[in-house]
Amino acid sequence: MRMKRKKNLDERIDASSDYLIIMKNDSLNYKDAVNENHMIDFDKLFSNSNPVVLEIGSGKGQFGCEYAKRTPQKNILCVERNRNVLIQAIESARAAGLENIRFLCGTAEYLPSYIPQCSVEEIYLNFSCPFPKHRHIAHRLTNPLFLEIYKKIMKPDGVICQKTDNMHFFEYSIEQFSLCDFRLSNISLDLHNSDFEGNIVTEYENKFASMGYPIYRLEARLK
Repeated sequence: MRMKRKKNLDERIDASSDYLIIMKNDSLNYKDAVNENHMIDFDKLFSNSNPVVLEIGSGKGQFGCEYAKRTPQKNILCVERNRNVLIQAIESARAAGLENIRFLCGTAEYLPSYIPQCSVEEIYLNFSCPFPKHRHIAHRLTNPLFLEIYKKIMKPDGVICQKTDNMHFFEYSIEQFSLCDFRLSNISLDLHNSDFEGNIVTEYENKFASMGYPIYRLEARLK
């Protein structure tokens, strides 16, 4: 069921320029993306030179805000296309007084136009849509097209952390990471019954775990 549009959404988005960057173009065409340049100056955006991490598909901001609280020595940029949920994330960050979190409204296809090369220390893919139908495979955030984008924007020693409740998507991701020259580690087939420490539970994670679904997690680094 589609979420009801937030009251005064446009006005609230317009009033969020202190936290928000809106992509100039949010099509799903990779060819469009490479022809544009809107590179973010992270030092200027965050008013410091701390390491930058990226969450792609941040939803209502539960992970991003908690990460910012726990890790004040790092900056987190949360990418989300849906303004209806994005405004909740922004207003949560503002209410908590978080200064090391910002939001980018738009699509992952356009990240090369906004994120400088070799600038991101960590990338988080939390419960991305699995797009189970084969005709939608190009939209999976671990599709090789996206993995090549991540390679460009990651630092050489950077890491991608993925969590999902979907076993088939997880298997697909493992295969694609391996084919695209990533080295996998800390693979968990049941995160909540593992000895992994420091996990930040997301909204979807809490929902799926409460229904008895195992949570899958991995870390991917460039070889």
